[in-house]
Amino acid sequence: MIPNNQSGLIGVGFCLAVGIALGGYFIGQTMYNAKVATNTAEAKGLAEQRVEANQANWTLVFRVTGNKRGDMSGLYKKAETHQDAIIQVLKKSGFDEGEIEIGVIDYFHREYRDANQTVVDQKHELVGSISVETDKVKLVSKVRAGVNKLMAQGLDIENKAPRYVFTKLNDIKPELLREATHNARLAANEFAENAGVEVGGIRRARQGNFYIRDAGENSGDSRKVEKDVRVVTTITFYLTD
Repeated sequence: MIPNNQSGLIGVGFCLAVGIALGGYFIGQTMYNAKVATNTAEAKGLAEQRVEANQANWTLVFRVTGNKRGDMSGLYKKAETHQDAIIQVLKKSGFDEGEIEIGVIDYFHREYRDANQTVVDQKHELVGSISVETDKVKLVSKVRAGVNKLMAQGLDIENKAPRYVFTKLNDIKPELLREATHNARLAANEFAENAGVEVGGIRRARQGNFYIRDAGENSGDSRKVEKDVRVVTTITFYLTD
């Protein structure tokens, strides 16, 4: 039979042994995890692809003016004639009726006064707009030249610059991400080769935003038909000896 004092000593010794063992395990595990975390390399991969806009938005603004209030009936008829002339050019050039949107005709009145605030002149103006939204992107630039011929015939037309838009980003995302990941691994391989180690699997990956810019430009994404789409991924790779 073991005396009570010796039993207590044995219990204390056992607890100390277990504590040391567990402490050693956790210290060892912490060192292992730290080693895994430090044996990594972070690399960025860039992927870029040139695409063409698949949609165009184009607006034409036309104006007719008169100097007398009593001429408003004739002024509206003139505005409708100009509107019809523009629409006919658009349709004959290849745009469908569903691609053409006719805006309202707005009325503006301006008065001009002398130093005594007496009306010396006035201007009545009707302003209308016609918008084209189409996937016939390359047709837009050709038809713009045809509309300019109407201006030579005396029509007051503001031929606004079209907006060219690329909306099929989801179609090329997988390909761009694969390329960006591949390029990031190439960069990591360069680092690993200099360090005398090898690149293993991916520990963490962060996808950057996709950017669409007009081709060759640092800003703007609607003036040109050609666009540059790019993405940068940041990937952390495991390194092995």
